[in-house]
Amino acid sequence: MMRRAAVIALLLFVTSCDVFTVRQADDSRFPPADRPVSNISAGKFSTEEERDRRNEAETVMDMARIEPGMTVADIGAGNGYYTVRLAPRVGADGRVLAEDIIPETRDRLADRVSRERLDNVSVRLGEPGDPKLPADSFDRIFMVYMYHEIESPYEFLWHIHPALRDGGRIVVVDADRPTNRHGTPPELLRCEFAAVGFRRVDYRPMPKIGGYLAMFERAGPRPDPDAIAVCGQH
Repeated sequence: MMRRAAVIALLLFVTSCDVFTVRQADDSRFPPADRPVSNISAGKFSTEEERDRRNEAETVMDMARIEPGMTVADIGAGNGYYTVRLAPRVGADGRVLAEDIIPETRDRLADRVSRERLDNVSVRLGEPGDPKLPADSFDRIFMVYMYHEIESPYEFLWHIHPALRDGGRIVVVDADRPTNRHGTPPELLRCEFAAVGFRRVDYRPMPKIGGYLAMFERAGPRPDPDAIAVCGQH
């Protein structure tokens, strides 16, 4: 009996190693970004009250044309500044998926969503290289002040590509500064999205909030991972 248990344990160990190896080999198909990456911000860069005084969320949601009934993903949702403002905007017939890769942050946001009784919001834990969004599900995907923290942007964007519905758009808000200073130069952003099958359809400087808004839609099929052309720092 003990020998049988030992054999089973060994098989489970070998299987888990094989899965890990396959995952690493699959991930290695994606080219690394040719630029630095910012550390994930642990704290708030600005209070929600300050952001509301600048009318940030309302301005961005207006530019992104968020309407009742839409399904929106808030990737890197953090403390939920956009999540709790998107929820009433899409209304009872809409849905918001809020996602973060830090378990403690996800848990705090889930508590906030529960306290504020946002019944049209779901909160989940994502992965750094793959948010695991369901295909053909989203009218808008928000990525606010977080793109520069993505360590493997080509892998990340490749996995997001099928999640948009026809006519859906990715909404990026970021600062125009180097990626190791918590920003992304707009031309670098455009290039990295284009490398994975997106085209930029809108770009607007937003000096009042110290950044810009860029929107992207699918321009065709995503390329094979090993065919992705890497962009240089701009």
